[in-house]
Amino acid sequence: MKEITLKDLLDNIRLYNEKDVDIVEKTYHYAELLHEGQYRQSGEPYISHPLNVAYILSEMHADTDTICAGLLHDTLEDTEITKEVIADDFNREVANLVDGVTKISKLNFSTKNDQNMANTRKIITSLTSDVRIIIIKLADRLHNMRTLEFKSEFKQKENAMETMDIFVPLAYYLGAYRIRLELEDLSLQYLYPDKYKKIEDIKFKIEEDSKACLDEMLTTINNILTSKNISHEIKVRMKNIYGIYKRLNEGNKISDIHDLLSLKIMVNDIATCYQTLGLVHQEYHPVDDMFKDYICNPKTNMYRSLYTTVFGPEDRLVQTQIRTFDMDKVASFGLSAYWDIQKGNARDIMQEELKNKYQFFKSLVEINKVFADNQEFVNQVKTELFSDKIYVYTTKGDVVELPKGATAIDFAYKIHSDIGNTMVSAIVNDKMVDPDYILNNKDRVRIITDIMSYGPREEWIDKVQTTKAKRKIKEFNKK
Repeated sequence: MKEITLKDLLDNIRLYNEKDVDIVEKTYHYAELLHEGQYRQSGEPYISHPLNVAYILSEMHADTDTICAGLLHDTLEDTEITKEVIADDFNREVANLVDGVTKISKLNFSTKNDQNMANTRKIITSLTSDVRIIIIKLADRLHNMRTLEFKSEFKQKENAMETMDIFVPLAYYLGAYRIRLELEDLSLQYLYPDKYKKIEDIKFKIEEDSKACLDEMLTTINNILTSKNISHEIKVRMKNIYGIYKRLNEGNKISDIHDLLSLKIMVNDIATCYQTLGLVHQEYHPVDDMFKDYICNPKTNMYRSLYTTVFGPEDRLVQTQIRTFDMDKVASFGLSAYWDIQKGNARDIMQEELKNKYQFFKSLVEINKVFADNQEFVNQVKTELFSDKIYVYTTKGDVVELPKGATAIDFAYKIHSDIGNTMVSAIVNDKMVDPDYILNNKDRVRIITDIMSYGPREEWIDKVQTTKAKRKIKEFNKK
């Protein structure tokens, strides 16, 4: 891995924020002085870690407060500096961000597990106050995972498990795919090194065997779009190692994984996305049941793109992803792409988008309100938000995200409390079902209500999966 220097960080920042280079440089030297005499297990001066965290943030074009907080993120925990001094020397925003990523002191807890649960809760719930705290934490975890070889085998596995349990789902929910994919691969490498190596070899062979096919498609599509005067960029993408491992673990063969190979086409606007789709289909026959329109129906983490799998040269199936340049930024960096798209007021827009458009956010607020105990909170988040999910449709075609095992009752309460309280049955895929019917992925659901109904039965509490449904049923029956 390339050694990152202060010059690398400052050069990155000059690309998008020339005026604040001096502030970042000053912050680096401030942090360097505070960490003087401290070393990582690799033997490097400790400042190399916050420098790398800041560099990862600069790759997302993070704002200056976030970069400075990245450089200072371990100072409250590992040095004598206080939050008030950071606020005085920088500003209150930077101090709050640094405090947000700082672990709660072990002096406040009787056991290590209690401390871990409290810190996990602090990380997850920081989303509700400032999403930048999580983004710094993801950058911190990514660099720690990149340098995990210097830890003991026990620590490696412990960190890898925690990364898969907590940080990979958080990266997914924020849409930070680039970070998520790397965290998945790094975790797999330490959890199952033999399986990782085997799949890595398979992936390398597929890449070698597919090079001619992809080069031919890339050249052909490039020529077609150029002839139509469509401004574009095309990249080749290969599924990550963990993604292949997961599909094989589900019982698939390599030949069943139709999105192993992808061509990613970026154009200027949505209309051109659909025009490009038509041009691709004119040249390469599509596989009918492998088309997805995530532009019209974005994923619940606001990911947008057109997916079509086509018959490419040499009888190969190749997935083609078509999106705008802005969609591609969101696809790579998720919410943090707004730093680049919205510039100055990005933080406020990120927070608003999170509250209004990301379904998991409301569920998280609900869980945080209901569970006072940290262990119970973390367990519920893992069960309801971080485990397997299903995606079902309303009658208007809107996508609703629910935990696997959720019932039509959960769906009703997710739509609105009054719908849950007056529900008498449901119609799923045009068939009448009982309220406690367990939903499946891609079901179409319509709730039948009656304002004269008895209301939710108390026994429904044991049938539902979501915190909101349980709370609303309890409240109704208390009345």
